[in-house]
Amino acid sequence: MMRNMYPPCESIARYVLPVFRSLVAKELVEKYGFTQVEAAKKLGTTQAAISQYLHSKRGFGGADHLKKTLPKIHKSASETAKRIVTESMTPEQFMSSFCDLCKNLQTSKVL
Repeated sequence: MMRNMYPPCESIARYVLPVFRSLVAKELVEKYGFTQVEAAKKLGTTQAAISQYLHSKRGFGGADHLKKTLPKIHKSASETAKRIVTESMTPEQFMSSFCDLCKNLQTSKVL
């Protein structure tokens, strides 16, 4: 029987990226006063997606298995939101910060 093998980044992108985006979006809007449109531009997504993140309709579905890594994800999201504000990160740099988180999670073997 053949088992499907997925690269670690694929699994992390599928389950962690929505949580990460949600946490960053919430910080940008609630802590830093961004509009949903401004947050969407910074994250490279749509205003509708930001609205869903803010109302927990997107991002945390199935996040139960992330409980061990949630503090690490939350810390990274908070640091990224701060960098977006202070360094004017581009959407490309935002995704690069997610790649850094992905590598960190793989190295620490917490997933």
